[in-house]
Amino acid sequence: MSKLTGWWKNRSSAGKVELYTRWSFHFFVLIEIGSFGLMAFAPPENDTSLPVASAVFLMVLVHGLLFGVLSSKALGWVSGRRTRPGRLAVVVTLVTVVTAATFLVLRRLDRLDESAAPALVTGVVSFGCGALVLALERVRHMRVVPVAAAIGVAGAAAVLGLPVTEIIGYFVSILITTAFLAFTCGFSGWLLRTVYELDHARELQARLAVAEERLRFGRDLHDVMGRNLAVIALKSELAVQLARRERPEAVDQMIEVQRIARESQREVRDVVRGYREADLAVELEGARGVLSAAGMDCRVEFRTDAVRTLPSEVQSALGWVVREATTNVLRHGDARSCLIRVTAGEPRGSVTLLVENDGVPDTPAGPPGSGLAGLRERLAAVEGTLTAGPAGGGRFRLRAEVTGQRVRTMEVGA
Repeated sequence: MSKLTGWWKNRSSAGKVELYTRWSFHFFVLIEIGSFGLMAFAPPENDTSLPVASAVFLMVLVHGLLFGVLSSKALGWVSGRRTRPGRLAVVVTLVTVVTAATFLVLRRLDRLDESAAPALVTGVVSFGCGALVLALERVRHMRVVPVAAAIGVAGAAAVLGLPVTEIIGYFVSILITTAFLAFTCGFSGWLLRTVYELDHARELQARLAVAEERLRFGRDLHDVMGRNLAVIALKSELAVQLARRERPEAVDQMIEVQRIARESQREVRDVVRGYREADLAVELEGARGVLSAAGMDCRVEFRTDAVRTLPSEVQSALGWVVREATTNVLRHGDARSCLIRVTAGEPRGSVTLLVENDGVPDTPAGPPGSGLAGLRERLAAVEGTLTAGPAGGGRFRLRAEVTGQRVRTMEVGA
């Protein structure tokens, strides 16, 4: 069963919307060919000869297929994967004009049944305008299409000398039907474009979160090393000048350089240690902010006082678990909700971190990474365990636990 539904579950939200939209337009092709093309063979009065009915069906068939091709290429343009199908849109417009004009001429020559002709002309023009709207760039151009189509068909009917009531019927029916299909197609294109923009914004949020962390680390290193390196450079230059003059103060300057270098080394270690030893409460709030900004329903449950009292080694290990789990939620699957819960003190003083999210594909998109293996190594250093895997219903669960005995040992040692 998973193989039958995997083609749908493994797609992103944008991919699902695009697939649904594409198949809707494919269904429109069947509607045009089945509803309007076959109408020529069975008019109520049966006044249409078989050769004319066959020719009409063939023209509707060609027009319907062109509608499907233009719709498909236009949706690819809307989703940003191909260029705008401008030439194909012109071809479909010309085919629509020629087909509608041919039906009107056949109606004028009484070769096409008077009850079938209006439906055929309205159907072909409406579907043609719908596909054309999907390939247009500006909304104001889309609003002109139904009016232009209604005026054009009514004018052609008037030139051919059709009755006034029939001309008015063409104008009203085409204006209403074309406006409806133009709105439907234009809204579908706008919706698909918006969904892809939101999907790209979500990816950008994840990249910005990583970039912000890199900038923070770089800023901390600059603040620590910038001043000290400048002082080392100046004192080293001064020591060189004093040594050339054989002044004994050169030794004192080099001793000062050595002291500053050692102090800088210690400060760099402190910065790196602070980066590696993550504060668990800060990481939990950061995960909440990043996942919420990505459009997910993120719920983070923890007691601040209980988390703050955990040993720094345990906080660091669990903080890295939160970082890696947050990254995996953003990169893999199509999560819409995520739960992060920290339970400290139960049972017997142990601490448990649970991360669970939905939107997990049935089959992984690629080979397993080394992130979980690295987390297991970090937890092993504090005698912790990590379990991760599918939880059923398209959900993924990650559970990290540090035993109460290890927590109490660290607290006593501290």
